[in-house]
Amino acid sequence: MGKNKARRLAWVAVLLAAVVPAGMAVDLSRYSEEGLRAELAQIAESETAVLVPMRDGIGLSTNIWRPKGAKGPLPTVLWKTPYNEHVLRGRSARLAVEAVRNGYAFVVQNERGRYFSQGEYEILGYPQTDGWDTLDWIAAQPWSNGKVGTLGCSSSAEWQLALAGMNHPAHAAMVPMAAGAGIGKVGRFREQGNFYTGGVPRTLFAIWMYGVDNPLRAQLPQDLAGPLRARVAQYNDLHATKPKVEWAKHIYPLPYAELLSSLGEPPATFESMIARTPADPAWEQGGLYHDSMGWGVPALWFNSWYDVSIGPNMELFNHARNAGTDAEAGANQYAVIGPNPHCAFWALEDNYTVGARKVGDARFPVSEQIWAFFDRWLKGEKKAFPSSTPKVRYFTIGLDKWQADEQWPPKAARPMRLYLHSGGRANSLHGDGRLSTEPPAAGAPADRFVYDPANPVQTIGGGDCCNGGIVIPGAFDQRPVEVRNDVLVYTSEPLDEPLEVTGFVDAVLKVSSSAPDTDFAVKLVDVAPDGTAWIVGDTILRARYRDGFEQPVMMQPGQVYTLQPTPIATSIQFGKGHRIRVEVTSSNFPKFARNLNTGGPNETESQPVVAENSVHHSAEAASYIELPVVAR
Repeated sequence: MGKNKARRLAWVAVLLAAVVPAGMAVDLSRYSEEGLRAELAQIAESETAVLVPMRDGIGLSTNIWRPKGAKGPLPTVLWKTPYNEHVLRGRSARLAVEAVRNGYAFVVQNERGRYFSQGEYEILGYPQTDGWDTLDWIAAQPWSNGKVGTLGCSSSAEWQLALAGMNHPAHAAMVPMAAGAGIGKVGRFREQGNFYTGGVPRTLFAIWMYGVDNPLRAQLPQDLAGPLRARVAQYNDLHATKPKVEWAKHIYPLPYAELLSSLGEPPATFESMIARTPADPAWEQGGLYHDSMGWGVPALWFNSWYDVSIGPNMELFNHARNAGTDAEAGANQYAVIGPNPHCAFWALEDNYTVGARKVGDARFPVSEQIWAFFDRWLKGEKKAFPSSTPKVRYFTIGLDKWQADEQWPPKAARPMRLYLHSGGRANSLHGDGRLSTEPPAAGAPADRFVYDPANPVQTIGGGDCCNGGIVIPGAFDQRPVEVRNDVLVYTSEPLDEPLEVTGFVDAVLKVSSSAPDTDFAVKLVDVAPDGTAWIVGDTILRARYRDGFEQPVMMQPGQVYTLQPTPIATSIQFGKGHRIRVEVTSSNFPKFARNLNTGGPNETESQPVVAENSVHHSAEAASYIELPVVAR
């Protein structure tokens, strides 16, 4: 750090200390990172690049901030990350200041194999061993009161899940935010850490791994420790800057399994995972949480409608409440679900826009609720987060306000079935597809379309993240894809009254294909009176997995099969005059890798086959969606 910069930081710290005494609430939302770090330097004493020993002798680099002049043992908040946060940035800098001002020790630890931590990288960072050992170490420190809360968003949340299944005695509470990629299997969802949806690989994973998995990373000497290691950490960050990739173009070449190796990357995590199937036993060996593991920690979950895995997140919330392995933990699960994309909880504001849709006042006291929850469980202040707090607080898009309930889906939700209808020409927005509560007639003709993997249907919005910019998450108009002839479009009549849909939306499709295997993608859309077709959510299923992932079964030409993709989770009010729409097609690219229709190992193939696919909707083979409707 140069002398001028050091002097500037010191002056910022002095000014902050003069106007904001330690322990006083302060709005940090407009502070720069430099200002946050300056304040932290003023109010906290710190230790840098401490190597916390794991059971196998590997040291994990750990930074610790504690309130200056604190008397007595402190509760601790642990932020464990694979990212470059030895120098606090953005969200972690803000949370560190909030933690210290609220009387907590704040600990940031790099996962093994990342930055200043020793060892080899493993996705999710060995939560059941490294996580356990870190809690042991914190609880044994003279400044610790023996209670630790885990906190983080995305990767900093996902490792917490498998640890929560172990119920470490020091793990008093957790705030996992956007934690879906930590889930292997839960209930109806078997996505193996967002690697799949319905057995279809999600491209975000490969792109994310390009930036995170660095098998040729630079490392400090393994025996460098103590003050010298801390000093080196002051002027090095060990952050590899890889060549930029134009992912919008690079995502197209086949085979998909060579997406990273074709860039010159050495074989690493992506290559080992893409070689598996969704039911491969290897998924059980890593850091993913599976619903056979039980649950032992009170949690405040932050999720969002336009994130990559809102369905598994809400399924896990229900599982944690009902796992039965720890009564106190089961009774103290709370969820907050916003209208935002991945991890953008602090961006919620008045006149909020998600994607291109304005949703009004979406403000929520995120930090206030986090520290109230930790005060309850780490300090024993029961009034800070009273038991009367609603179990589920969620933002309903369209109604554009926050609502609350004691369960998910809400107790008042009742199923309403809408059947797919047409005269056999539901192709595109200009076809004759419609949705109705009336069951279909006998002998109604099927809708047919041609799926060419070389010309897939483009992804426009929806839930996604971390994908190199190839998909922008959020609510966007779907009409640019609804004009395609390979997209079947089914639309209801305009609603006479508003209709709230809150919960899991299920789809049941009766399908056939000329190919031994193909995909069927479903999308729920809110059509405004002006015709704007806002995406609400989507799902997809690879037909070979229609009877489960353990024994994939190919299709026979012309035979009709039942497909039930995993449900869409949402809270949406379809307004008066709006229409409900369902799209069905066979691709949603580049969000999901394409099915090449061969029946073979798609990920290693490069020659696609065109498929003629059909959706049936007769009395003998009805296709429909089922909406959880809440009457208010």
